[in-house]
Amino acid sequence: MSDRPRILVTEKIAEGGIEVLRSVGDVDVELDWSAVELAEGIAPYDALVVRSATRVTAALLAAAPRLSVVGRAGTGVDNVDVAAATDRGIVVVNAAGSNAVSAAEHAIALLLAQARNIPQAHMALVEGRWERARFAGIEVTGKTLGVIGFGNIGQLVAERALGLGMRVVAYDPFVADARYREMGVDRTETLDDLYGQSDFITLHVASTPETRGFLDATAFSKMRDGVRIVNDARGDLIVEADLVAAIVAGKVGGAAIDVFPEEPATESPYFGVEGIIVTPHLGASTGEAQERAGVACAEQVAAALTGGVVTSAVNIPVVSAETMATVGPFLPLAGHLGRLAAGIAGGIHGSIQVACEGEIAEHDTRLLVTAVLAGALSGHTAEIVNMVNAAERARDRGIEWSDSTTSASRNYTSLVRVAIGDVSVAGTTVGSTSRPRLVEVLGQSIEFELDRHVGILRYADVPGKIGAVGTVMAGEGINIASMSVGRSSEGNATMGVTVDSPVSPATQAAIAASCDADVWFVDLDI
Repeated sequence: MSDRPRILVTEKIAEGGIEVLRSVGDVDVELDWSAVELAEGIAPYDALVVRSATRVTAALLAAAPRLSVVGRAGTGVDNVDVAAATDRGIVVVNAAGSNAVSAAEHAIALLLAQARNIPQAHMALVEGRWERARFAGIEVTGKTLGVIGFGNIGQLVAERALGLGMRVVAYDPFVADARYREMGVDRTETLDDLYGQSDFITLHVASTPETRGFLDATAFSKMRDGVRIVNDARGDLIVEADLVAAIVAGKVGGAAIDVFPEEPATESPYFGVEGIIVTPHLGASTGEAQERAGVACAEQVAAALTGGVVTSAVNIPVVSAETMATVGPFLPLAGHLGRLAAGIAGGIHGSIQVACEGEIAEHDTRLLVTAVLAGALSGHTAEIVNMVNAAERARDRGIEWSDSTTSASRNYTSLVRVAIGDVSVAGTTVGSTSRPRLVEVLGQSIEFELDRHVGILRYADVPGKIGAVGTVMAGEGINIASMSVGRSSEGNATMGVTVDSPVSPATQAAIAASCDADVWFVDLDI
């Protein structure tokens, strides 16, 4: 039996993507499986790669106990139950940005085709009708294009529209003012403001509870007479019946639609309506986009399976490669500190505080906080807890967390500190392999390298304590791998030990009795 991960691909992706997957695992391509066959056959697989046709439901995920990553070879994840995947600790990745150019170009193509009635004129001509007057169109030069959603695709559309001599206004409250100025695009503070200025409106937003059906009769009533709508984003952004009614009434001059609420769409209220042109979700349907999407998705799946840098996960914090280069080596340490703090505290009582100091504080530290939560919870629940679902598991339990950063670190280049109640631990990494090292526990400086079985003891600093601990350990056949002692000015001492095997509660009690100490042993996932 191979110990390589097993990867199932259920829809056609670029051969370059298949090769990437084969470099890290054993790949099965099953393009003809029905939903029933998929549910029956998915159990042995560690990764699943789909496009848009495969429905990755909660029931399907429940039938896949080994699954750790789902890859969607496209930008959206509408066909994946992300909440169910997150609950099961499964990473969901996509091919973010792979189809941006194709989608932007298709939006411009739809805009021009709608403005010049190209599909209708083509059909009439091939049917033997020469109808120049009927299909006279309008110029786009000098017209105003309203872009709703000014992310990557929206900005690419704006660039191309500016090249056509259009004025561009955009609405997106999550884009900085400087970006609008840099591109020569006017920012609108509200959608109503955009509606009142635009001759054409193009949609480039995701399908969310806030955006589904937001272009409705009320929205159309606020637009300029004769406005034309372009949508190659998501089909459920528009209330279909309201758009048809607005076109029939003459309020809206026309529409170009590439996406539908339910796909494949062989019937639609749009079909046959004068002034509406349609295409069958062609926004990303170019050879270049499909190649990029397949390879990009495969690279993300491979990274998730091998512990690499995942940059397009939709259910864990995503950070840049530059940030990961600095923060990544501290992720195991953060998890160990969370587990150690929770072990000493006897659980999580209300809240966890995470502080990052030094060089790492200059970067995005969300992943470190997530790693702390995962570590703290993993030893205290029978459920699967990992970087994907740690925050959700914490919220389920009413656990609050906070994080802080400071560029100053007194003795170390970078430091991670975790506190649960009055229990605090801190650590850093050492060496070229970034080995996790504990440097402070319970307010006492102490240094030793973390290992799988860690013991922390606190006692009065008097002779005989270390010997008593060693005697009990030896009597139980437990080998001490390393030991470090920190002493305080108040006459107390804190000992840290790593041992080669687990220490039973009875042995811990014997150690505590032998030297009148507080004793905690915690098994770390190392």
